[in-house]
Amino acid sequence: MKERTRVAMTDAEVLGLLAAERKVHMATINRDGTPHLVTMFYALIDERIAFWTYRTSQKARNLARDPRITCLVEDGEDYFELRGVQVTGTVKRFDELAEVLAVGRRIAATLRGVPVEALDSYVAEAARKRAAYIVEPGRVGSWGHRQLLAP
Repeated sequence: MKERTRVAMTDAEVLGLLAAERKVHMATINRDGTPHLVTMFYALIDERIAFWTYRTSQKARNLARDPRITCLVEDGEDYFELRGVQVTGTVKRFDELAEVLAVGRRIAATLRGVPVEALDSYVAEAARKRAAYIVEPGRVGSWGHRQLLAP
């Protein structure tokens, strides 16, 4: 058995990792073709990665020009703990305030140690300047190095 096949996670494991984590590394394509790589907070909506960003951000400008995106969610500190999910696809953009608020609230709900009242105020203020996105997956790859220890 190929090692890549051996470390691939099941669909349930992929969804479990995506649901458990809060940060995603995402790459968009700059005008000159180079990758623009950032880390963002995200939430899952209908089992898809959702995020929001300022409408004038570099990633928003890149996605307006080319909706392709690659997202990486990972965890683990030691080699045999490493797990990751890479989602390559395109984004769907939402500009309606209600939709942006909905995504912002889902993301804010994952933030720890911040009073709910403060989050509500922040989301309401920030949503006026942001767009929301849902990643439509084209290809999903995964790895879980814990499987390498299995007999």
